[in-house]
Amino acid sequence: MVNITTQMVQVFAIFVAFLALGFAAWLYAWVKSQPSSNARIAEIGEYIRRGANTFLKREYLVLARFTAVAAVLIFVLLPHPLWAENADITKNIWMTVSYIFGTVLSALAGKIGIQIATIANIKSAEAAQKGIKPSFMTGFRGGAVMGMAVVGTSLLGIAVVLMLVGDATSVLGFSFGASSLALFAKAGGGIFTKTADISADLVGKVELGIPEDDPRNPAVIADNVGDNVGDVAGMGADLFDSNVASMAAALVMATALGGIAGKNVIMVFAYAAVGLLSSIIGVATARIGKNGDPSKALNSSTYVTTAVYAVLTALATFLFGFEWRIWGATAVGLIVGTVIGITSDYFTNDNKPPVQEVAKASKSGPAFTILSGFSYGLLSCLPALIGIALSALLAFKICSPLGVAIGQEAEYGMFGISMSALGMLSIVGMIISNDAYGPIVDNARGLAEMGGFGEKVIAITDELDSAGNTVKAVTKGFSISAAGLTVISLLGAFMSEVNTAARELGIIAAGESFIKNFDIMDPTVFFGLIIGVAIPAIFSAMLMLGVDKNAQRMVAEIHRQFDTIPGLKEGKEGVKPDYDKCIDIATSGALKELIPAGLVAILATIAVGFIGGARAIGGYLTGNIASGLLLALLMSNSGGTWDNAKKYVEAGNCGGKGSTAHKSAVVGDTVGDPFKDTAGPSINTQITVVSLVSSLLAVIFLQLSIF
Repeated sequence: MVNITTQMVQVFAIFVAFLALGFAAWLYAWVKSQPSSNARIAEIGEYIRRGANTFLKREYLVLARFTAVAAVLIFVLLPHPLWAENADITKNIWMTVSYIFGTVLSALAGKIGIQIATIANIKSAEAAQKGIKPSFMTGFRGGAVMGMAVVGTSLLGIAVVLMLVGDATSVLGFSFGASSLALFAKAGGGIFTKTADISADLVGKVELGIPEDDPRNPAVIADNVGDNVGDVAGMGADLFDSNVASMAAALVMATALGGIAGKNVIMVFAYAAVGLLSSIIGVATARIGKNGDPSKALNSSTYVTTAVYAVLTALATFLFGFEWRIWGATAVGLIVGTVIGITSDYFTNDNKPPVQEVAKASKSGPAFTILSGFSYGLLSCLPALIGIALSALLAFKICSPLGVAIGQEAEYGMFGISMSALGMLSIVGMIISNDAYGPIVDNARGLAEMGGFGEKVIAITDELDSAGNTVKAVTKGFSISAAGLTVISLLGAFMSEVNTAARELGIIAAGESFIKNFDIMDPTVFFGLIIGVAIPAIFSAMLMLGVDKNAQRMVAEIHRQFDTIPGLKEGKEGVKPDYDKCIDIATSGALKELIPAGLVAILATIAVGFIGGARAIGGYLTGNIASGLLLALLMSNSGGTWDNAKKYVEAGNCGGKGSTAHKSAVVGDTVGDPFKDTAGPSINTQITVVSLVSSLLAVIFLQLSIF
């Protein structure tokens, strides 16, 4: 057995983080060096790049103001109010700095994604003229830049915060910074992208029968911009947040069980670093044949990463004398995450029965498209929820015996759940790479059509895009499930923070626990539970109503342009729509709607805490987790099913383009768009944010509550 210290493993984690960032820089240079010479594509690509950067700049200015207000409140209140007897202003300063650091790195994750995606889309479109292999490799490596950069910066950030502060609670502050920015970035980007997508599809495909990416459509550039700000920048910030939150929860409980220098903390960093190393290996070995299947290539890279991680963590456990039971909990999360990905693929892949059945139902009209897609979305929740429940149960049972001798079975069980979440998110570098590939090749498909590359090239980009849609559905299912395990472990972190604070305040004696479990027969717990169940539904409704209102404004603008610009509808030479007007509508609407939904979730959490105290918050978080996971899975999977049913019809099935089935499938896709790209993936961030708010305010809820 090799002896290793916390400092040694943190240095190793920082080394791996810099290795990932260096690899990202190499991939960026490789993508940028790929040939591109088409003037029309360069012009359109510049529109997309400028629109995405303009939106991101305006969004970050809004979020900077929110961050400034939140930073002041954190400085005054956390970890202890400045007026409290046990207040230490140094700790409050570190907490504030950690929070700001988290928001900055999360914003950086989005910016890096935009930078590479708006280059890779052009390169991938041009590469499609040479075949599927070069186009795939360009799109995948473009996505991998984001995967490596996001996970590298998240691991680096946590290691630096813990080394400088030496306090796991400050890591929660860092995580809250990442989560709060991700919540608003995902919501804002999701509203932007679906405003444009719905408007472009309804007017273009359904009303006028013109192709998806026809340059006559004024919303088409806004749609392509939306792919970047929603599916690249937003999802990057979201998965940055999930990765940070899983590590933060594990570190809080590891510290409570054995201190900063304990073996559990060492294990958290070792496993996280090995996960990033495995993703580097997986990305570096990703390949596709000359006439290969892009879905198979993406999935095989994920399986390679999973296998490498399992072997390397087992080797680390043997060499450093870690607990095999904790490795077992991590392996459970890893395996269940893979299985959940496979089940998501079944319900959203156009080669599988559910998507094909929805396409067939579309021949009878849009009502049947909606009914069948929604029903399959509901069915798809069961395997994932069973997986999450089974993973949590097995992880708890595997690890709880470690605490028998010291009376901490529950604490070690919850730590096992947090390590299972870490295991599920261990290959997040590969997951983000696959996820960012989707919008890159989606944009490439649009550029190929607008550049007039011909049907053969468009068919190649369609195949890449279809694989991207399937993989996006898989990664969303994976990230939602991982968030489920993460927030269960954050519930454990909340209990740990409450019990520590109760001992410090003298409410309970040393060695005792203020909260061991949450009894739903306790009226305050039940009160919190019912409120918690409602919040994800309200949050989702506010986001989708934002898309609805914004899309109606854009549809009216598209109609105005087609009616008032002579020759636009006919596609006369030299006649161009006013793309910037549609981009501005999507931008201003998204910025107006992105803050309220997130604020409602945060303020509801604070209200429940002040009314019912720490026990009510336990019920609130439990209800929020249960209903949030169900809604997130339903929306992501039903949206993916509708999207690929449309693509299945467009490939020539069930009547093909222009048929009744096609128009019905487009309507289904427009309903599914805000499901899968706005509300669905934002809910898991909302769950994480309210869990972190609860942990950070645990001391205040203990001291100040009505009941």
